[in-house]
Amino acid sequence: MIYEFIATVTAGFGMAGIAMIIRHLTKLAGKQAPKWLIPIFAGIGMLGFQIHQEYHWQQQQIDRLPAQVKVVKTVEGQVWYRPWSYLKPQVIRFMAAESGKPVATDITSSADDIRSTNIYLFERRISTKVIAQLVNCSQPAITSVTITPPLSATNFQQLQWQPLATDDDLLQAVCQ
Repeated sequence: MIYEFIATVTAGFGMAGIAMIIRHLTKLAGKQAPKWLIPIFAGIGMLGFQIHQEYHWQQQQIDRLPAQVKVVKTVEGQVWYRPWSYLKPQVIRFMAAESGKPVATDITSSADDIRSTNIYLFERRISTKVIAQLVNCSQPAITSVTITPPLSATNFQQLQWQPLATDDDLLQAVCQ
């Protein structure tokens, strides 16, 4: 966050420098540009950089992810105090999932393909949340992992499975 602040201030100084060059060139041409041009350009530079970051933060996060992590859902939104978001909605948050690792259990039927995965929840300017999950690939369902593997028969019976659609992106990313 500190780097983004420094970059924002630098963008403001850069645009203010351009305004100073414009003022100097217009002075040489015989008519000087107004003094208020400098803070206007500085404000435009800082605001422009922040708008750019609002639309590109998701790709910057995705580029840092390992190859086995895939984006499964994005949430776009519009906010009244960001009027440019009405022209092009921006990504507010997104969810990514690791490809699942098979869970070795002797308590499930041989038809069950259960995999463990981590789901990553990203939101602008908020720390990433990691949630451990179990996914049943053969009977599309998901559950939160509240117990640590290896699963015992009693632990496995206590899991609350939530059904998933067969075309769910999360299921596709984990079970591929």
